[in-house]
Amino acid sequence: MPFQAFLDYLLLEKNYSPHTVTSYKTDLSSFYEFCKADFDLENIDHVNYAIIRSWIVFLVDSGVSNRSVNRKIAALKAYYKFLLKIGCIEKNPLLKHKALKVPENIEVPFSENEMENIFTKIPFDDTFEGKRDHLMIALFYATGIRRSELINLKIKDVDFSAKTIKVLGKRNKERIIPLLDELLTNIKGYLTYRKTVCSGESGDYLFLVKNGNKIYEMLVYRVINNYFSKASSKVKKSPHVLRHTFATHMLNQGADLNSVKELLGHSSLASTQVYTHNSIAELKKAHQKAHPRSKK
Repeated sequence: MPFQAFLDYLLLEKNYSPHTVTSYKTDLSSFYEFCKADFDLENIDHVNYAIIRSWIVFLVDSGVSNRSVNRKIAALKAYYKFLLKIGCIEKNPLLKHKALKVPENIEVPFSENEMENIFTKIPFDDTFEGKRDHLMIALFYATGIRRSELINLKIKDVDFSAKTIKVLGKRNKERIIPLLDELLTNIKGYLTYRKTVCSGESGDYLFLVKNGNKIYEMLVYRVINNYFSKASSKVKKSPHVLRHTFATHMLNQGADLNSVKELLGHSSLASTQVYTHNSIAELKKAHQKAHPRSKK
C-alpha cells in the first residue's frame, strides 16, 4: 500500500496531528482491504467512483454510522486530492461525491447557574489534585480551549504581566487568549502545590498527574465528568461541552462573533456559528419578555 508519501505529507506539510494521520491510515487500509477482497485490486490509486460507492454501501450495511462513513470518505478524498496534486492521477474519483446526511448534533451547554454551582457549591479538596482539577475547569470555562490544548500547555505559556496565555492549536497555529485576574490568582496558587509533584522530565507542562508526569486525555474527561455529575443532570459532560459553554455564554453576554471565533481558534465563522443557536434562544426569551407588544 503506497500510502507513506501521503501520510508524510499530512504530518510534515499539513501539520496534521499524529492521531489524525493514524486515523487516515486506518481508513485507507480498510478501503484497500475491501478492494482487494471484493474486486481483486492490489492498487487503489485508479479506482472509479462505482467501487467507492460499493464500499460506502458495504459500510452502511455493516452498521457503520453515516457520520463515520463521511469521516472515512474524507480521508479517501484527501488521498486522491494528494495523488492529483503530485500528478499520479488526472481526476479525483470523489470530485462530485456528496456526504451522507447525518442528524444534527447539537450539544447542550451548561447553564450559567450550573457553572456558578461548580465554583461555589461543589467542594474541591485542598490538595494538589483538588487545586489542579479546579484550575482545569476554570481554565476551560474562561478560555474555551480544547482538551488537547490544555494538556499541552506549558508554564512558560502563561504571561502573568500581560495577563494572557499562549495556546498551540490545530495545525500548530498559535493564538493568545486574555486571562481574568481571578484565573491568574488560581494559577499562582496551583503552582505552589505543583512544586510538590514536579519531575524534571515533565517539568515544563502546566498540568501534571500526582506522580509528576503529564496529564492525559482520559484523565481530563474523568475530571470534568466527575465534578459536573454533582452539578448538572445533562447527559453529556465533557471538555468539549465546556468549550461550547464558554462560546455560548460569551455570545449571550453580547460578545462579537468574530471575537469568539478568534478566541476558539476557528479557521472560519461557519465553525463558530454552531454555537449561536443558544444565543438566539436567549434573545427570543428576552424579546418576548421585554417587548411591549408581547403582552397583547
